[in-house]
Amino acid sequence: MEVRNLFRENIRNLAPYSTARDEYQGELGIYLDANENPYENGYNRYPDPHQRELKRRLSEVKGIDPSRIFIGNGSDEAIDLIYRVFCEPRIHNVVSIAPSYGMYSVAAATNDVEFRPVQLNENFELSAADILSAADENTRAVFLCSPNNPSGNLLDAGQVREILDRFPGIVVVDEAYIDFADSPGLLPLLNDYPRLIVLQTLSKAWGMAGLRLGLAFADPEIVATMSQVKYPYNINGITQRIVLDQLADPQKVSEEVAEIDRERERLLPALEALPLIRKVFPTDANFVLVRVDDPRGVYNTLINEGVIVRDRSRIKGCEGCLRITIGTPAENRKLMEILKEL
Repeated sequence: MEVRNLFRENIRNLAPYSTARDEYQGELGIYLDANENPYENGYNRYPDPHQRELKRRLSEVKGIDPSRIFIGNGSDEAIDLIYRVFCEPRIHNVVSIAPSYGMYSVAAATNDVEFRPVQLNENFELSAADILSAADENTRAVFLCSPNNPSGNLLDAGQVREILDRFPGIVVVDEAYIDFADSPGLLPLLNDYPRLIVLQTLSKAWGMAGLRLGLAFADPEIVATMSQVKYPYNINGITQRIVLDQLADPQKVSEEVAEIDRERERLLPALEALPLIRKVFPTDANFVLVRVDDPRGVYNTLINEGVIVRDRSRIKGCEGCLRITIGTPAENRKLMEILKEL
């Protein structure tokens, strides 16, 4: 199916909001088009709604053409836009793995789209057959998360490829934690699969969670359509400038990721040796899921000691589990001291 045919009819016919600066190609000089305050203070002008300079830099970092890059206010904006672009409320549905990132179902509910979770097995492994059997002629998208949250594991590449080969709709693969995994991810497959959308973020490995900047990589027609539907100035000027500064030093990020990976390899066997922990699940992310006998009791003890982890024990498939982020060496030592006392 052609990608354009997957867009909602009203989106195909949308006349997007535009500004005079969208139509002007030269160097800008005197700004008399947007009713701004003319007195320069560093913030008096609207930011570039297309984030051109930022996309050029991200293109260099990721090796992806700027026409394939959508920049959102966090990956959550991109997730919501996927529903708004492709899913007709009360008609279409989406299929997603479970357990996984909660915003897939929240965005579905917000957009009045049926959400069909497909449970992963006890080792959080993906079955393409299960995903495909849950889909029907009204399924517009499949959401996968790899490495998955909260389980931490990479999904099997062969199973993902089978879904890409056989499912006729949009396949969204959320790679928020791919920088911590020994895998190139799916960006190299974009040319082969025009219905593939890869989500990434600068919130995790790049250390910019406070700036709220998420990325979607996709076919240029998908990116252009998402850009038409988004709010005009979704990424503020201060964020764009700071992100450009932070992207100037990828070596620093690589060193931090390497240290987090080393800490992960040190922390996992230390956790496995604790009597209170029943299972440590394999992880390719910067966090680990562990099963304990008394998750709420352990959680409350850690809270009382000033250490916050995530209690996932109420989620189907994660019964008895806590999710623990890999911190600094000092933070991880403190965590282990408290757990050893228990």
